[in-house]
Amino acid sequence: MPKTIALVEDDAAIRENYIMALKAQGYGVNAYDDRPSAALAFNHTLPDLAIIDIGLKDEIEGGFMLCQQLRGLSQTLPIIFFTARDNDVDTISGLRMGADDYLTKDISMAHLLARIAALFRRTDLLSAPSDQKDELKVGDLKVDVSRMTVSWQNQPVLLTVTEFWMLHALIKRPGHVKSRQQLMDESRMVVDDTTITSHIKRMRKKFVQLDPRFDHIDTVYGMGYRWQL
Repeated sequence: MPKTIALVEDDAAIRENYIMALKAQGYGVNAYDDRPSAALAFNHTLPDLAIIDIGLKDEIEGGFMLCQQLRGLSQTLPIIFFTARDNDVDTISGLRMGADDYLTKDISMAHLLARIAALFRRTDLLSAPSDQKDELKVGDLKVDVSRMTVSWQNQPVLLTVTEFWMLHALIKRPGHVKSRQQLMDESRMVVDDTTITSHIKRMRKKFVQLDPRFDHIDTVYGMGYRWQL
């Protein structure tokens, strides 16, 4: 079965262009031009990945509302914001709401397709067979790779796909510094440094909400990040 992508874009010309490009790559595409129609469809059936513009017709932040809805329905569904709004406030807001990536419309089609493929490669790992229980334990942290679940002090930590694989990359060798490039390589991401930083900050916040004393994701300035024992 082909992967199904939901494309939520109110500009008809852009929407049709990307529908053709995605279908040419073998993806199934369900396209919507406003938030209400997309929201109704998501309540019935979830896609395998969602690409969402932020401004949708008369709703300036309709895409943000959709992202919040999708995260309420699934913590692991890959979500990409694809928008003309290129500013730090919107980027950080989008990532904080649970998007896995934030792209601007000036990128090439090849770049967009590469990011989509990278997200699908990670989600496909969930269905890969495992000969043994694939669980990692580091102190109070437990990570079940097969089920893609994380707990801290026996409390579930709800991470997105991107956050999960970044955490996995950090805890494989606790105490060792991972550069931003290594985090991208090991978690199969194609993003920029600002996006990596935003994901790290959001992931830290989720742990701190469960444990105010949490301080295990350490920033090593000029080098990268590490899981501090």
